[in-house]
Amino acid sequence: MKHILMKLKTAVIAVGLLSGSAMSASVPLVKNLHEGWKFKQARLTNWYPATVPGVVHTDLLQNKIIEDPFFRLNERGLQWIDKEDWIYETRFSLSSDMMQKENMDLVFEGLDTYADVYLNDECILKADNMFRRWSLPVKQYIKEGDNVLKIYFHSPIKIDVPKWDALPYHYPASNDQSENGGLLNKKISIFARKAGYHYGWDWGPRLVTSGIWRPVYIKAWSDSRINDVFIEQKQVNASKAVIAGHIELNADKEMNDVTVTVTDEATGKILGKQQTNLKKGINQVTVNFALSKPKLWWSNGLGEPYLYRFRTDVTANKEILDSKTEKVGIRSLKVVHQPDKDGHTFYIELNGRPVFAKGANYIPCDNFLPRVTPDIYKKTILDAANANMNMLRVWGGGTYESDLFYDLCDEHGIMIWQDFMFACSMYPAEGELLESIRQEAIDNVKRLRNHACIALWCGNNECQDAWLGWGWKPEIEKQSKEYADKVWAQYQQQYHVTLPEVVKEYAPETFYWPSSPFAFEGEPSGTTDGDRHYWSVWHGKVPISDYNKEKSRFFSEYGFQSFPEFESVKRYAPNPEDWDIRSEVMMSHQRGGDHANGLIETYLLNEYKTPHNFQSFLYMNHVLQGDAIKTAIEAHRRQMPYNMGTLFWQHNDCWPVASWASRDYYGRWKAQHYYARKAFEDILISPIVEEDELKVYGVSDRIKGASGKLQVQVCRFDGKIIHDWSKHVSVGGNTSQVYFSAPLTEVLKDTEKGDVYVRVVYADKSGKVYDNNYYLGKQKEMNYPKVNLTTEVQPMAGGYEVTVSSDKFARAVFLSIADNESLYSDNYFDIQPNGSVKVQIATQLPVDKFKESLKLTCLNNEF
Repeated sequence: MKHILMKLKTAVIAVGLLSGSAMSASVPLVKNLHEGWKFKQARLTNWYPATVPGVVHTDLLQNKIIEDPFFRLNERGLQWIDKEDWIYETRFSLSSDMMQKENMDLVFEGLDTYADVYLNDECILKADNMFRRWSLPVKQYIKEGDNVLKIYFHSPIKIDVPKWDALPYHYPASNDQSENGGLLNKKISIFARKAGYHYGWDWGPRLVTSGIWRPVYIKAWSDSRINDVFIEQKQVNASKAVIAGHIELNADKEMNDVTVTVTDEATGKILGKQQTNLKKGINQVTVNFALSKPKLWWSNGLGEPYLYRFRTDVTANKEILDSKTEKVGIRSLKVVHQPDKDGHTFYIELNGRPVFAKGANYIPCDNFLPRVTPDIYKKTILDAANANMNMLRVWGGGTYESDLFYDLCDEHGIMIWQDFMFACSMYPAEGELLESIRQEAIDNVKRLRNHACIALWCGNNECQDAWLGWGWKPEIEKQSKEYADKVWAQYQQQYHVTLPEVVKEYAPETFYWPSSPFAFEGEPSGTTDGDRHYWSVWHGKVPISDYNKEKSRFFSEYGFQSFPEFESVKRYAPNPEDWDIRSEVMMSHQRGGDHANGLIETYLLNEYKTPHNFQSFLYMNHVLQGDAIKTAIEAHRRQMPYNMGTLFWQHNDCWPVASWASRDYYGRWKAQHYYARKAFEDILISPIVEEDELKVYGVSDRIKGASGKLQVQVCRFDGKIIHDWSKHVSVGGNTSQVYFSAPLTEVLKDTEKGDVYVRVVYADKSGKVYDNNYYLGKQKEMNYPKVNLTTEVQPMAGGYEVTVSSDKFARAVFLSIADNESLYSDNYFDIQPNGSVKVQIATQLPVDKFKESLKLTCLNNEF
């Protein structure tokens, strides 16, 4: 009853606040400018309807001027678009209430990229940075009635090629696909403050966009408005949170007796109040307050990611002038980077507790960013949370993500490693460009600093290691040591002066890391200090088993490639002649080229037997990728606390492609994602052979220890048990420890390695069961028997429950149906001899069509 009364009380408070705001004539008014847009090629005459937010490619597609850029080979024929200038135009009028306001700000949340903005034929802005937020006072230009807003987008190619031509040396940009764009070797992406992946990457197409890619609106106000609220958490622990609310106000005149109030919206309690006088222009007001026994924000798996709603009101003469609400998670979050006996630690400490980071690297969900809907964002973040991740790394060749992305990470306890938008390149960071970079950093640090999920800011992706270890420095030194010294000086100014200064000033409690990977300035990364990108498995062609040997303090990148599954491939390559990994279409959707295809084949044939057709190849490639990343995750977790993080490359794709992603462009989980979900559970039971000993590790992320029964079995594939051991053990919280060890010869009892598998099961006293299967050789060395798989289908709400049974041990059973929107509770799973697994499948297919299209694939029967 108390809970219900509190809900009613909160609702009454909220209604009262809304009513008060609605009655106030002083609050700012906002008009979105998203309607009535048209666009044209600047040198031509035909106008077409445009969608805002959007980009020119999606507008051309919607008007049927181009075909789907992601379908088959269409990308190749669309390289003319970025060589053209484009004009966007709309007309709008404002209400009389808005016209009566003293001030009007025209706000662009994002312009991509070189854009001249005209309002009623007056040029009011020349934008040059996709990542900036532009706010312009426009009261003097606005007319009653019809107003014309026009934006002239200059071709980024035409703007930046002359910059490349003018330099006596050239900055490296390893992933810029200039040749695909008809620019030969002119890798010009480094000149534009624009998403690097638009120019191509080793998993993405070259589609260089222009457009109004984020919302545009007019905000009209009088007297004063809130520009920004920063909730600075100066001290946080379980008993008290000391907070400073820094409010930036813009006043159009001097004002006395203005009151700034911070309220907890959930309770209606006023937390802090400050009375002040305002000068004309920008004012900074601080409201200090404290929370007793705050509800703390925890990362996924450790507790509730609780969010407060702090509302800031600005009042004068008993009227609300402006109001702004921030959702804030109260937490103490530190990156602990300090000397120890092995080098330097690198780990997250959340609310005083070391946290092992489990997750993946994140790239943009589409090449055309306005197409990323709220539903896509929700699925993307839920797919991370539901795979037991607690961290995503927002990689530096994409974009600073939308507010919704970070809101969802706050809500689901996903910590964010946030790169600044620089990747795999060196940049001419001086003069106007460096100042643009500084302003970009200020805009985004201020925008994101209230989000509980932000764990750290990182200067760039791989730029220092590339300069020191990829041959970039000696290549420029061949031309001139003076040039090389200049490039390195620009690098140091950018990442060791400008960006850390911005973070220190605008988010003083947040950790800054100069590069990833990084150990020390001017030195290559390593295994004992800082973070590491480990690519010897894959690029270095070493065996997958080497994951078990390699060490780091924090693995922030590693990965293994696969193609999408066959149902996904058919969406972008539907013709049977496309169904070969070296067909023209499949090669176009493999940006690693034949080198990457060769790596997949080499690893596959080294670990598995030869696939018998294209579909079999795709399936086995998925199992291969899943097994590889499972091996890596388990190895990294066993290293705790020496290693305290494992972020695989990568969580998602920006188009349908062969890549390192664990989820394909359409959101379908690959084997890797299912395997990662299990390997990321709060307790991992991990068997491994080390020096001819079979060992079983128990690794726990729990705050408290667990007690339960551990069972270790060596089983034949027909179900006969060769070795059986069990014991009640306590798995300590936040630890990695060996709980079973025996000579391999002892547990095998003269049985061949290829005839058995190791089965481990841990059941804690709460009834939760953790299990794992381990193989004593490569998959091609396993003597898997042919199996008989049977299914039983039962309808359920939103789909069907399928029970899959097997007479013998079945390896990596994969279910698929002819429904691109279907979702599976599990897939690529093993079935124990004479056992079964239940899978829930969400689908709209009628039962007859479902049964008809249901297909089962199993590794046993593929060999």
